[in-house]
Amino acid sequence: MCGRFALYSDFPSLAASLKLPLVEGELTPRYNVAPGTWIAAVRRHDDSGQLSLDALWWGYRPHWADDKAPQPINATVEKVATSNYFRGAFAHHRCLVPASGWYEWQTVDGHKQPHYLTRRDGEPLWFAGIWTERPDGQPGCAILTEPARGVAKEIHPRMPLILDQQSLEPWLDPDLTERETIRQCVHHLDHEQLTHWPVSPRVNKPVEDDPALVRGCVRLAVAFVRLSPTA
Repeated sequence: MCGRFALYSDFPSLAASLKLPLVEGELTPRYNVAPGTWIAAVRRHDDSGQLSLDALWWGYRPHWADDKAPQPINATVEKVATSNYFRGAFAHHRCLVPASGWYEWQTVDGHKQPHYLTRRDGEPLWFAGIWTERPDGQPGCAILTEPARGVAKEIHPRMPLILDQQSLEPWLDPDLTERETIRQCVHHLDHEQLTHWPVSPRVNKPVEDDPALVRGCVRLAVAFVRLSPTA
């Protein structure tokens, strides 16, 4: 799944990574982004066709849903194109959620150890997302998830759908609406580009938000290597 992530890249770095014309925006570094907050996302506006970096509420509830309807933060790749709740957004309102990395928790000796997952080369990650107009008129989004691959599978059975460079433009293309066409044009990032390490349990508290969260602890990392069955 994807329930907590970090984004500390500046706007020029994100624009260079996207390699698409992007209306200039501003970013505040965040090291512990939690659900139920405003997050940065790239989307194409229907009226102008321009790409912009906007603030979207991390919680998906369509405008036609009532107050008791769920507000999921994730949507699975297995159902997003067919679910009545998501399929309209999947066809017409896709977005990209930039991240520097994300957190998952692994159970070790009865305790949940948080890990930070990121790219080996330090480049930004692009999560596939969908957005909708919420009942309050504000945009809300969900991040797509898929079965975990590579090193991510060591930590959690699912992971965010991270798109490779060639898939970013097709994902935002409003003319692509059919599921099979999108599947042919969009591919996830090679899992060999990912790495992870254990970090401090301080990340469990959303109020904690500083660079030390992603750096982890040398002592924790050494212990993880010693305990790993593949080490």
